[in-house]
Amino acid sequence: MERDTFVYDDDCGFCTWWADRFADRTDLRIVGFSELPPDLRVRLPAEYESCSHLVTDERVYSCGASIEEAIRRTDLLEEQLAPAADVLDFLRQFEDYERLRERAYRRVADRRDRWGQLLSKTPPARRDSSEE
Repeated sequence: MERDTFVYDDDCGFCTWWADRFADRTDLRIVGFSELPPDLRVRLPAEYESCSHLVTDERVYSCGASIEEAIRRTDLLEEQLAPAADVLDFLRQFEDYERLRERAYRRVADRRDRWGQLLSKTPPARRDSSEE
């Protein structure tokens, strides 16, 4: 793989807002569901459109794990919030933390329309169609 890749729902304004934050603050390649190349698609779970993913050569992080890993790679944790990275490493040792992280992810993801009223960016698919 050319570089680690964050895969997201590029038809969602809230998801697009987050993807843009990750594009600005990490070296991740950002790819929307609508532009998934076949070699990347085969690495994703069957129900890949149910959440975001972060794909590396070694593994695929899905749902809450993908957001956590993307945030961990931001310059914020490297520079300003370095102790938070240590806390995440510690928490990852516990199954309860995984369940809590995934539950929190699902609660946010299932309410993307509400969150999108606060944090949103026009998705690429909608930008392209409005330019025609």
